[in-house]
Amino acid sequence: MGAIVYATLLAALAGAAIPLGAWLARFDRILPGPLRNEANHWIMAFGAGALLSAVALVLIPEGIDRVPGLLALLPLLAGAIAALVSDIAMAHRGGSKAQFMAMLMDFIPEAIAMGAILTADPGLAVLLAILIGAQNLPEGFNADRELAASSKTPRSKRLLLFLALVPAGPLAAVLGITMFSGWPELLGVLMLFSAGGILYLMFQDIAPQVPVERHWSPPLGAIMGFAFGLGGHILTL
Repeated sequence: MGAIVYATLLAALAGAAIPLGAWLARFDRILPGPLRNEANHWIMAFGAGALLSAVALVLIPEGIDRVPGLLALLPLLAGAIAALVSDIAMAHRGGSKAQFMAMLMDFIPEAIAMGAILTADPGLAVLLAILIGAQNLPEGFNADRELAASSKTPRSKRLLLFLALVPAGPLAAVLGITMFSGWPELLGVLMLFSAGGILYLMFQDIAPQVPVERHWSPPLGAIMGFAFGLGGHILTL
């Protein structure tokens, strides 16, 4: 019971970064136009780098440790195809929610993984919770701006939507402890599926929005986001 409470608390704190990032998006107009545009792209790039670090350092390495051989390619490709189908469906409805989808495909499987490894390696679980929170903050910021641009939903309702996502983390962490810790193959499949979906969304929707004409700092933001995740990974070696 103690491990479940601990996992629930860690996942809730990491998930709280989502509505916090969405709330911070309301202040992006404080900056003057050109500077605001570059800052928004920089935050988007940092989130993309953090997502890439999640894929490269957590989801794929942990996934292939649990799914044998070339079978690991199947859930990876399945995740990419699922994201492609969802992207097409949303485009037909007149909107894009790539940041929102990528956030969910990152947050939930990582919360499950955190719960699954908590009893075996509490230190790694805590570090993973910190990385999840660090990814969720810019992702919440970017997802709120994306929803604002693609829908007429009021800011207050969008914030309630992001708040409603927070309990998904604790639920996923409890699933990780109670079910996935004893079924490593299923955990590996889920992580690889999520990695495939995130990679598709990054190359199709997120990365093309990062460049700003005659500005070179947003790509540096992506590197810094990846470096943040890499630093955490190095500390666990």
